Amino acid sequence: MRELAMCVQNSNENVSIEDTIYAIKNAGFKNVFVQWYDKDWEFSQEEQVALCKKLGLNIIFAHLGYQNINSIWEEGEEGESLIERYKTDIWNCKQNGISLVIMHLTSKKVAPMYGEIGLNRIRKITEYAKEIGVKVAFENTRLRGYLEYVLGNIKDENVGLCFDIGHYHTHFNDEFDFEFFKDRIFAVHLHDNDKTGDLHLMPFDGTIDWKNGIKKLKESNYDGPITMELCYRYEYLKMPIDEFYEKGFEVGKKLQKIFEKE
Repeated sequence: MRELAMCVQNSNENVSIEDTIYAIKNAGFKNVFVQWYDKDWEFSQEEQVALCKKLGLNIIFAHLGYQNINSIWEEGEEGESLIERYKTDIWNCKQNGISLVIMHLTSKKVAPMYGEIGLNRIRKITEYAKEIGVKVAFENTRLRGYLEYVLGNIKDENVGLCFDIGHYHTHFNDEFDFEFFKDRIFAVHLHDNDKTGDLHLMPFDGTIDWKNGIKKLKESNYDGPITMELCYRYEYLKMPIDEFYEKGFEVGKKLQKIFEKE
């Protein structure tokens, strides 16, 4: 049976990140992913990793930040500086025992057109990752074409996709070329929405067709953990944080059964 994993979510409302980590652990999760965003959080990303390890939580990957990521496609020093920033992040993750990182290729609704400038920078990042034994999975965000362009041009075995089913639903209207990415899905972000936005609801609280989504993942030969990216906000604030993650764990077990059947 596939392992369950949960996001260590820094956007949870009304609770500390320490409370979030303890609640995830107490709910029964053994695996997590962390947000390595290089932000000035009160409880730093390094401290979050240390607490997860102290509690015996296995960190399956780190989601890297995407500040100024659109500039990677443009000429100029800002885009060039991203190469060293991501190399540093990848090296730091490797030093913390994390051998898979997630990256975005764009942010927001509009980005510069993809092309050789960005591809060459991205290739430098992924080649460095390959040298030190780290895999890089690029996430499907909201703009079409960027993933196909990058993965079509970079065929290295350490470069793949992080499939976000919430983005697939709300931004892509459930349209996605799974055949193109077959055998290259390294990670998933599982959460729900009702197509009004990227809400990060619990699975089955929105309008995603989970049986079909999981069927597509299996047909694409995804064989990794059932990784949820939930956020404690909205109506969920009516329940305590511990209850939220306990419910998340039970929902994860429902997804396990669908993975077994489909």
